Amino acid sequence: MAKVDIIQIAKELNISKSTVSRAFRDSSDINPKTKERILKLAKELNYQPNYYASNLKEQKSKTIAVVLPELANNYFTQIIQGAERVAKEQGYHILIFVTDDDITKEREFIRSLASGRVDGVIMSASGESTDHSYLESINYEHLPIVLFDRIYDDIELPKIVTDDYQSSFMATEHLIQSGCQRIAYFVINKDLSIGKTRLQGYEDALKKYKIPLRKRLIVDCSNSYEENNVIIETAIEKQKPDGILASVERLAFSTYYVCQRIGVKIPEDIKIIAFSSLEIAGLLQPGLSVVRQPAIQIGEKAASTLLKQLSGEELLDDEMFVTMQSDLVIRDSSKG
Repeated sequence: MAKVDIIQIAKELNISKSTVSRAFRDSSDINPKTKERILKLAKELNYQPNYYASNLKEQKSKTIAVVLPELANNYFTQIIQGAERVAKEQGYHILIFVTDDDITKEREFIRSLASGRVDGVIMSASGESTDHSYLESINYEHLPIVLFDRIYDDIELPKIVTDDYQSSFMATEHLIQSGCQRIAYFVINKDLSIGKTRLQGYEDALKKYKIPLRKRLIVDCSNSYEENNVIIETAIEKQKPDGILASVERLAFSTYYVCQRIGVKIPEDIKIIAFSSLEIAGLLQPGLSVVRQPAIQIGEKAASTLLKQLSGEELLDDEMFVTMQSDLVIRDSSKG
């Protein structure tokens, strides 16, 4: 069977190739009935337009990249959902790149994307923040980049974050008001921007209530569930915390698993609250209290900020650093 192309579709409908092309680009200057006929025939012929090739003349791929440290975290899948919705509304498609918290992968992705494969990038930085000077060599007029969630403080790029300090402070304060005096802070990378900010909120809440800061209750965890099970079990048995603030949801899951295995009751023995956007958090036994971040809205805002730049508009000063609000959802895991 001969390969179907826009020439064949145009011939079948007795219209011009440019009209067919405009229909696939969702252009506004085309009769809706004509567009409907084109899309219907394309579906019947099982034709899929090549968006990249169709936009070469404009030097636009109509594609944006979403660079993430991981996909296992439900928070990032919701961000993708928000970004994709906004991108689709403006005729853009998204490509997803996962760095696995590896700065080398991140650097290779961005340098590859700068060759013109995509029009712009929204990125949550990898966990390795020691050397990201490669970004200083990127031509942001050619490849605009918007950072979200995990950011590099010293790089002048648009940034979308949540109120990590205030959320961490409020979560720690809630545990204190629920009767906790030995609150552990579980973190994967306390040197990353969000790790540092959340740690500061935790420390300041303890200070407000005149609770001594015990360094051994700040527990460095990893990206491995198996390693975390050992780390968390050791911390619980040796440090005897009565409350836990988990900086990411996977650490809360590991804590639930460990507590069940070693016979520690939640919330009677240990109260838990975690940063999480997981919709099923309330279905855990007991229901998990969370700092719920506006993940979908973060994705939408990051994409709309990037697309505004791609349209040729300059960002306003207050669009260069946007802080979005999270909220506390209190369930049985942390109740006094």
